[in-house]
Amino acid sequence: MGAADGYGSVLGRVYPEYAAGGFTRVDGTVEFYQRVNALLSPDATVVNLGAGRGMVGDDTLAWRQGLADLRGRCERFVGLDVDPVVLENPHLDEAMVIGDDGRYPFEDSSVDLVLSDWTFEHIDDPRAAVAEIGRVLRPGGWLCARTPNKWGLVGMPARAIPNRWHGPILRRVQPRRKVLDTFPTRYRMNTRGDLKALFPADGWVNCTYTAQCEPPYVADSELVMRVVRATQRILPPAMHDVLMIFMRKRED
Repeated sequence: MGAADGYGSVLGRVYPEYAAGGFTRVDGTVEFYQRVNALLSPDATVVNLGAGRGMVGDDTLAWRQGLADLRGRCERFVGLDVDPVVLENPHLDEAMVIGDDGRYPFEDSSVDLVLSDWTFEHIDDPRAAVAEIGRVLRPGGWLCARTPNKWGLVGMPARAIPNRWHGPILRRVQPRRKVLDTFPTRYRMNTRGDLKALFPADGWVNCTYTAQCEPPYVADSELVMRVVRATQRILPPAMHDVLMIFMRKRED
């Protein structure tokens, strides 16, 4: 968010470093996409799973938006989604829709990196999704995903609140987000234990970790943001808000 808006003003008071560049030292988007970019190669085929309409374009900080827009850093940047709205996403080289059979429209072992940002919490059938990710990834390829931790300060209340209320609540606490981009949550692959079971060690190298990032759901309240930040500091890693998922498909 820009420094001039209410949210930016709150961030600047809670995180003094925000004034130096427009992002905090715990900015989850910066952390996630820096690592994604480190794994890219110019000849890579990258699939953005759950690319949607392209919310990267809503980011008012051009530098951070550039981190998440991978066009030009790889040979082919493809958006994939069950929603045909992905065909309107302007931040892709090309877009494809997942059919009713759930099969991804790629040949076996044809993709170098699968990116999934804030989509794992919406997946109905994790085993089917993992099977397709594993099928299309080349040996040595990477899955890079960011998703709420089921046991974090966002995941726990989100699971307690019925899906039909998520839109109205988000409209109040995160007014910059379009409610039409709010989808039902499942949280079926949102703990490190879930991921360990879904991505067994004989097939995957698991480099996943948890992270505490700036709290985006407290809108413009400096008091609430300070309370959340203080709470984050005392929680154990198992209760950190975000899962930063990095899985490499084994080559043997």
